[in-house]
Amino acid sequence: MTFSDKPYGEQETLLHRMIKQIRRSLDLQEILTSTANEVRLFLNTDRVKVYQFDSDGSGEVIAESINDQILPSLLGLHFPSSDIPEEAREMFLLARQRSIVDVANGKIGLAPLRSAETGKPILEQNIYYRNLDPCHSQYLQTMGVQSSLVVPILQYDLKEKSTKPQLWGLLVSHDSQSKTILPQQLKVVQQIADQVAIAISQSNLLSQTREQQQREGIINRISTLLHQLPTIQLQQALEESTAALGGIGSRLYIVHSQELYTWGIQPQLPNGLGNSVIEENPVWQKWMEQCSPGEIHVISDIYQEAFLRVVAIAFQSTSIRGMMVIPLHYRENFIGVLTIFRSELDTEILWAGQCDRNLRQNLPRLSFAVWREEKTGQAPNWKPEEILLGQALCHNFSMAIQQQQTNQELHLLNINLEVKVQEQTAELQKSLLFTKSLKQVTDQIRSTLDFKTILQTIVREVRSLLNSDRALIYKIIEDNEDEIIVEEINGNWSSVLGIKLPLECFPDDSIRLYLDGRTKAINNVSTENLSDCHRDFLVNLQIQSNLIVPIKTDTKLWGLLIVHQCQAPRIWQEAEIDLLQQLADQAAIAIHQARLYEQSCTAEAQAITKAAQLEHTLYQLRETQSKLIHTEKMSALGQLVAGIAHEINNPVNFIYGNLRHADDYTKQLLDLLQLYQSQYPQTNHTIDSAIEAIDFDFLIQDLPKIISSMRVGADRIRSIVLSLRNFSRLDEAENKSVDLHEGIDNTLLILQHRLKRNSAFQGIEVMKDYGNLPKIICYAGQMNQVFMNVINNAIDVLTEVTETIQEQTNPDFLPTIRISTRLSSDNSHILISIADNGPGMNEDLKNRIFEPFFTTKPVGKGTGLGLAISYQIIVERHSGLMECISQPGQGTEFWIEIPVKYAN
Repeated sequence: MTFSDKPYGEQETLLHRMIKQIRRSLDLQEILTSTANEVRLFLNTDRVKVYQFDSDGSGEVIAESINDQILPSLLGLHFPSSDIPEEAREMFLLARQRSIVDVANGKIGLAPLRSAETGKPILEQNIYYRNLDPCHSQYLQTMGVQSSLVVPILQYDLKEKSTKPQLWGLLVSHDSQSKTILPQQLKVVQQIADQVAIAISQSNLLSQTREQQQREGIINRISTLLHQLPTIQLQQALEESTAALGGIGSRLYIVHSQELYTWGIQPQLPNGLGNSVIEENPVWQKWMEQCSPGEIHVISDIYQEAFLRVVAIAFQSTSIRGMMVIPLHYRENFIGVLTIFRSELDTEILWAGQCDRNLRQNLPRLSFAVWREEKTGQAPNWKPEEILLGQALCHNFSMAIQQQQTNQELHLLNINLEVKVQEQTAELQKSLLFTKSLKQVTDQIRSTLDFKTILQTIVREVRSLLNSDRALIYKIIEDNEDEIIVEEINGNWSSVLGIKLPLECFPDDSIRLYLDGRTKAINNVSTENLSDCHRDFLVNLQIQSNLIVPIKTDTKLWGLLIVHQCQAPRIWQEAEIDLLQQLADQAAIAIHQARLYEQSCTAEAQAITKAAQLEHTLYQLRETQSKLIHTEKMSALGQLVAGIAHEINNPVNFIYGNLRHADDYTKQLLDLLQLYQSQYPQTNHTIDSAIEAIDFDFLIQDLPKIISSMRVGADRIRSIVLSLRNFSRLDEAENKSVDLHEGIDNTLLILQHRLKRNSAFQGIEVMKDYGNLPKIICYAGQMNQVFMNVINNAIDVLTEVTETIQEQTNPDFLPTIRISTRLSSDNSHILISIADNGPGMNEDLKNRIFEPFFTTKPVGKGTGLGLAISYQIIVERHSGLMECISQPGQGTEFWIEIPVKYAN
């Protein structure tokens, strides 16, 4: 090629016009097409094309401009990697080397912008000529090209300026005749390539931002479905996730409940391989056991994975080829797996000439005619952004499933608690009823010395309490006097008064067993193991079920207290047997008055004690239920705080990251304006009017201040978000190394809106006196809960009493909270003091301050659980000490001591 000069001003005008056209559009394809047209017109050549490299070194012509079809179109055609050797691509990248080829003269000129060894710019960009390789010459002649210009296009990462650029593609000019290229033209084309590189980077950044927004929108929709109450929409969330990842089928398997949600095309294991659910197959389960929390598995071709050979049989009848497997973990526990299936693909690539892949054949290309390469059943690839989306889905599904299981367990626990409470209440009521009836019988026995009246009272109360058909007392104390001496009947059943038992029908040792305290309960006469004589005797008395307890006086068997069920069989309960035995004891007491009094008092005392125990148990159950509910609320609050902090963090980082660029661009624009003012001090009337209208001088001064204010605001939001995340600590282990000062500061930051001055309140001053504390091992989230409860209570007290104190006793009163931390003299304990200068409290209130449900706040403003739970966290969870120090008029101080467990 030869060089000639053109007017410098004309080239600069063309350069500015071309740069303006490139920057005018956000559509990359439009930019590249416009660039090809403008460069072709600028160079007056036959064809200009934009060539983009693929990851394997091959490339495709993605934009093209041709002059009157002098050269054939190459748009959309692919070229193999061997067409541009790897060493040439390296020089394009490292030295940013341009090449100018003159086929007729067999010369190629190389013009590097940078040194290939040092990477530094070359001040004198000379062109070094050498002989053209015959293979290269034949390649261009086959294309109909006699001269060419090749300029590399690099890609830069605008987010990470420190990273090295990558070779994105080439800007190529072809001409069917020898072409003269001006040195200034080469410089202009290089500048155009640099602008195209910027446009490509900006387009990539815009695409990434849009993809991130789309991904966040998908995650928000799925998160909404997964956290809907009262029912989590797992099926809809599964369908949304499948559509977002381009799947043709999906599965969600939950280990705890063995639930399986499916959508779309599904694999099916043959019957001979055991369970048809692939997640329950031993091979699949062993794979899941080896997965770490947060690990995502993407498989392009399931038939190429050796460890899946057994389960791959299930996919042979489907079009499934690839899959994304997302193991779901909550902390370290495996709770399920989400699987997305992708279909196999049919691909078609248009090549510039048939590509011979035999590496031994390095002959030049003979033809560039279009060659269509078709492939069927190809494995789909997974993009990095899809893997990021999978990781987000992993987190959301894990949290939702764990929350669902927690809610179910809590619901079941509440049901069990309610059932236990109801059972305990029923037993308590029944016990109280029995106790009351027993007391009534005792009182009636005590009220008279008439033996018959006492016995009649006993059988009447027994029949009524047990709701039986007949109750009686059988006397067997003396020979020939054994008979039924008193009875109570409900209904039209026959009387059995005066009847004697046929002792020959009973076992010989019956009397001895009754004397030993045995009771006899027959639930069904027809099925019980009885002698024929005994069964006939009971049937004759219309008895289908009976209950017998002995009446003993001292060491003798005085008689039997008996209950009959005549209408139907009956299963006797332990409580009923116990009651009947107690009434039998009362009958024995009637025989001996002194013993009556003693046993009566004992029975009453036992009944009262039992009632008190049951009542205390009921109170403990209610207290436990309240604590569980409160703990669940605090956990939900922590999750909400962590979720909000996470959602705010992304847009704030985006704003904060762009503020520095906005500041730089603003300064550059202002510097440019000042340069214009210094170079062109004389302006016309239109410019003067515009400067006056916008108050140009004030704008120059105020614009940097606005940017600075925005940066301060962004910093403030980031610090608040960081404090919310540190305060919730949901992403950290429960018992870990923490800085307690950080927890206190985060708590104060969250409560800052209650501490600041406003129109109705003068604000609260916080005085911090921090000692030099080491990091210690503790439950960080629970310690933050303690700080929140104590400081929040202090704010409540100071907010309520400040106005009263200023009006009545001290106009200069300034509400203050003092926070002090120290390490004990023997370095064994952390000492924390949180004190206020409020009105204090008396001894009675101070002694009850840590009692559950005790509060001095108005109804609806306090639960009475905050300090009680704080005391439990310090004393029980951390083996520490928590005390309240207060006197009326002297403020209140909470003193906290926890043992030091040094972090490694």
